[in-house]
Amino acid sequence: MEWEKLLSIERQEEKEKEPEKFKMYPIDEFEKDYQVIISSSAFRRLQDKTQVFPLDKSDFVRTRLTHSMEVSTIARQLGVMVTKNKTDYLKEELKKNSVADKIPVVLSCAGLLHDIGNPPFGHFGEVVIGDWFKKEFANDRFQYRGKRVRDLLDQQMINDLENFEGNAQALRILSKIKNNAKGYEMNLSFSIMNTLIKYPTSSLEYDRDSEDIKCHKLGYFASEQGIMEEICEETGTNCDKGYVRHPLVYLLEAADDIAYATADLEDAFKKGEFVMKSFIEFFENKAEEMQDKIHREYSLELLGDLKQRCRNKEQDKEWELTSFQRWMELVRKWLKYVVAYSFSRNYTEIMEGNYTHDLFYGTNHEYTIQILKDAMKEFVYEKQSIVRLELSARKIINSLLDDFVYAVLYWEEGTKEKSENKMSKVDRKIVSIISENYKKDYRKARIEAKTEKDLSYNLYLRLLMVTDYISGMTDSYAKNLYQELNGVV
Repeated sequence: MEWEKLLSIERQEEKEKEPEKFKMYPIDEFEKDYQVIISSSAFRRLQDKTQVFPLDKSDFVRTRLTHSMEVSTIARQLGVMVTKNKTDYLKEELKKNSVADKIPVVLSCAGLLHDIGNPPFGHFGEVVIGDWFKKEFANDRFQYRGKRVRDLLDQQMINDLENFEGNAQALRILSKIKNNAKGYEMNLSFSIMNTLIKYPTSSLEYDRDSEDIKCHKLGYFASEQGIMEEICEETGTNCDKGYVRHPLVYLLEAADDIAYATADLEDAFKKGEFVMKSFIEFFENKAEEMQDKIHREYSLELLGDLKQRCRNKEQDKEWELTSFQRWMELVRKWLKYVVAYSFSRNYTEIMEGNYTHDLFYGTNHEYTIQILKDAMKEFVYEKQSIVRLELSARKIINSLLDDFVYAVLYWEEGTKEKSENKMSKVDRKIVSIISENYKKDYRKARIEAKTEKDLSYNLYLRLLMVTDYISGMTDSYAKNLYQELNGVV
């Protein structure tokens, strides 16, 4: 792979021409993309989407918006670190201004957008959508024109829906410009779009247990096969071995992990989900279980810094929180350091598309970040308060899918067959609630029904229209709509 192609500024649609005078004060194309992202409604909606605590009433916990801003900042910093470092690993091609100046901006843009495809109520929302389709595809009464829906869709379409994935949904959102070139959708550079494709793998090929990290989730739906090919061809990430990860994906993924493993844990501590003593004991026990003596010592040395901070002052909650926050900032710095080092050390493998791990692998703090992630599982995810909120979120999403999926089965199909194959008055009212932009996307993307296969593909697109609509909702909107449709005052 070559940076000239990897940093391509090609787009799906030609941009509107600017006045010639604007060239007197040039702005980089990626900087323009950054502004477009910040101004987009899809990005702004992240302010009311769950990061960790669904339907939480507190105003200090992080949302998807604040999390994305943190990921964007960390990603940009990592971009600077790998292009400006003083080590012997720095390659000549990364020293060029045409590369070094652009990589941090591309990463900052991708950081803002990395969660744009996530449905309401956090990653749990993805699970609920996938589980709903698994249940319905197993239901013989889930039919279309007298046939079971699962018998009409091909395996990739079924897999797409049963394993609904926010990463694939992000690509779907960003490819909408092709359906409405004159609209105001984000028309981003292919290099930014490719940096968001963390898993360049279809739902037919992904394998959670694969040794290659790029295969752990699906990264695009069947409906985006065309744009996937176009992006990877333009950026040079389509080779003999198939699609490979864009090199900047590794840095974006690391930035996301760093933000998740530190900032989210900080929120949990502030909410009182655990106390300092319990955390220190948990961290120490996990570190002692490490087989690698060198890595164990690095993790324990970091923990020793936290212990020292806690001994310096009287043990009150305010001081513990301050100590924890300052320690987390130190942790973030060390994690960024090892990631930048790892990218430089593994640069050749990454550029050849052969690197199969994350950037923490084999570093001094490979296990430190794992302990922090394990702490989230130990102290947060299994808490009764979180479980109750997740069950509420499950009820909301399941109810909306029940209403909208069944309502769209025959929408705009023009069938004149027996009454059970037609939309009811209630179905029409439900479909009328779906935003018009999603309907326009469907109409543009659908194939004129000429064969049974086309009918099946159009049905698949209508199901995606519903997942587009629901995954695009904020937490509050989903909750309010659920209450309205179910007569909850």
